[in-house]
Amino acid sequence: MAEATGSKGQRRREAMLQLLKQQGRITISEMVERFGCSEATARRDLEQLEAEYPVIRTIGGAMYDGMHAVRELPFAEKEGLSILEKERIAALAASLITEGDVVGLSGGTTNFLLAKLLKSRKGITVVTNAVNIAMELAGSQIQVVVTGGIMRHNSFELCGPLGEGMVGHLHIGKMFIGIDGISAASGITTYSEQEAQIAKALIKRSQAAYAVFDHTKVGRTSLFSVAAMSELRGVITDAPLEGELAEQAERQGISVHVTG
Repeated sequence: MAEATGSKGQRRREAMLQLLKQQGRITISEMVERFGCSEATARRDLEQLEAEYPVIRTIGGAMYDGMHAVRELPFAEKEGLSILEKERIAALAASLITEGDVVGLSGGTTNFLLAKLLKSRKGITVVTNAVNIAMELAGSQIQVVVTGGIMRHNSFELCGPLGEGMVGHLHIGKMFIGIDGISAASGITTYSEQEAQIAKALIKRSQAAYAVFDHTKVGRTSLFSVAAMSELRGVITDAPLEGELAEQAERQGISVHVTG
């Protein structure tokens, strides 16, 4: 009986995977309707598919990442990916920030969530090249410094020589960098050359740089390099590092902060 149930579950997951490949995404309600399963079963199936295939869970469903490479998505779409994990990562990052700190925030959904957590804090200065983060902090008691540049509409980040020139005059304490990929060989990477350049400038002017990312970014390499692992003070993520990446972090004295 157990074998039959397992076989039925496997066939259902295979059908879900096929549908994901065809459509690119699927919702929980669609799974319930198509496969006659409960919401809880649909969520467990997605968890299993995510562990075995290039499937990324989103709010209310999942999307298929068949290229297994980071590709640029609009901020609104990124915001729904792995949202619970990102909220926990943001909370852990916030715990490293104390009154009197000058904090740098690059763009990205995790840093946007971090900005939300900082709104109620006092005695902190935030330097950011992301327009949406600056607007989120507007009206709070945080001093906000916005770099110049041309805004990229997918990420709301200000980029270009104007911003890089301004960053060169700043002194940042703790810099939190949102990334699109991290690996032992390539370090931290992003899909945008412009964002890579402004991130490099921000890291150069900071005392301690932290990469913030969820587990879907591990082992991925995007097109443009931001920094080598050795340039980081720490990483903040939702799962322990493994293999060569973990060994490199330990060897280079990089602190690894993992959500509970």
